[in-house]
Amino acid sequence: MNKTTELFTSHRSERSYLDKPIPDDVLDAIIQSAHLAPTSVNSQQVSLIVTRDPERKARIAELAGGQPWIAKAPVFITVVLDMHKTQLGIAMSGKQQHAHESLESLIAGTTDVGIALGTLMAAARSFGLGIVPIGGIRREPQELIDFLQLPELTFPVAGVAIGYVDTPAHQKPRLPLNSFRHDETYHQDVLPAAIEQYNHTLVTHWQQTGRADGDNWGDNTASYYQHIYFPKVLPAILQQGFKLDK
Repeated sequence: MNKTTELFTSHRSERSYLDKPIPDDVLDAIIQSAHLAPTSVNSQQVSLIVTRDPERKARIAELAGGQPWIAKAPVFITVVLDMHKTQLGIAMSGKQQHAHESLESLIAGTTDVGIALGTLMAAARSFGLGIVPIGGIRREPQELIDFLQLPELTFPVAGVAIGYVDTPAHQKPRLPLNSFRHDETYHQDVLPAAIEQYNHTLVTHWQQTGRADGDNWGDNTASYYQHIYFPKVLPAILQQGFKLDK
């Protein structure tokens, strides 16, 4: 273990922030780190919308389903899949983009968004800041698209709140490592025992951190995945000009 791996293994999703601004040079360094992160075929199909205005953060918090830590954190960054930028670059070379017409492009693009998001979080934590990634911005995607004035062939995939921590969060336990790491081939046989063990571990964690009503992993995940999580995503993606039929 070294300082870098210790940074990753000590991750906590922080939802309590001080009313303290992030210095511009620190924020610039965090963003520069994500700017230089790798992307598929050097497409650089990621853009960031940095929100610091309190009223605008409050609106994003509302659109995300009422998440007050978005408004409380001094900075919220929306990570955008941006094939508008690639389309323009291709057009300036006298050619036509077709990649956005395929499901594969969405997979590649959201992978790049995930890499940028992970880089933002690691860079922020290296400066002693707390973070919490936010998927709830996809709850009302078209309203957020309009609010951020995103052009066609863009989509707000995820966001991250960044700030100085007030009350630190507890680190949540994870499934056993053998459910995550599979050597050579996927090992289905280890999953039932791993899940059963983790169900007990997670309930114990909730009890120890003051949440006696906390569900086990299966029940908690079912509360989200028994239905389509954010059903407005597909129509918004299509409205933005993406296609999924190739």
